[in-house]
Amino acid sequence: MASLVAVFSAVAGPPFRTDDPEPTEYHHWEIYCATQISHDNFGTSGEAPFCEANYGIVNGVQMELHVPLAFNRPHAGNSAYGPGDAEFGLKCRLAAETTALPLVSIYPSIEVPTGDPAKHLGAGNTQLFVPLWLQKSWGAWTTYGGGGYLINFASNQANSLFFGWEGQRDVSEALTVGAEIFSTIVPSESSENEWAFNIGVTVNFNESNHFLVSAGRDVAGPDDFFLYAAYGLTIGPKPSMKN
Repeated sequence: MASLVAVFSAVAGPPFRTDDPEPTEYHHWEIYCATQISHDNFGTSGEAPFCEANYGIVNGVQMELHVPLAFNRPHAGNSAYGPGDAEFGLKCRLAAETTALPLVSIYPSIEVPTGDPAKHLGAGNTQLFVPLWLQKSWGAWTTYGGGGYLINFASNQANSLFFGWEGQRDVSEALTVGAEIFSTIVPSESSENEWAFNIGVTVNFNESNHFLVSAGRDVAGPDDFFLYAAYGLTIGPKPSMKN
């Protein structure tokens, strides 16, 4: 069975697994149409495509909805394609960034079992992820990260911890490059802990249209290779013009 990317993919700040703590601006939309793939010794799995929509419902609070079509192509056995597990989250800013202190947010997200676990297209149970994220910027440089606890509401699946940290640089208004390290720790003798990295690029065609891509692999654990690619659209009200 291929490792399932669809299992709590809300742990992500496109194009990375680690999330950034900055909520979407008030009355603005961030929409991603994307594909993410994971390949290991058992096969290939992922989401192709999925749609993620983020909306700033009030200042400092973002609502997120993630709806995927998932696939699983094991080296041995039947392939499957269909709806994956959907996600809903709220990113809430707890503290704004200052000269000395970082931006801090909490981002509880819930994943509901809308995929078919018999075909390995979903986790088969509800999951709740509660992370804390921090971010600090210096000129063209930005770094963010943190971690959280994933609760599985099923007696046969262990809870887990996720930690990640990312650093990026704005090369120009059109190009940002970055890299991250992350880890998933499962306190279970039957599961492998994961340590991995990703390298990513964001291309801004203009204020509204963006292309995001990242790739990476495990350095310890399941021996996965990851790939993420997305078109991003940002929409929001224009500033009013005053004489």
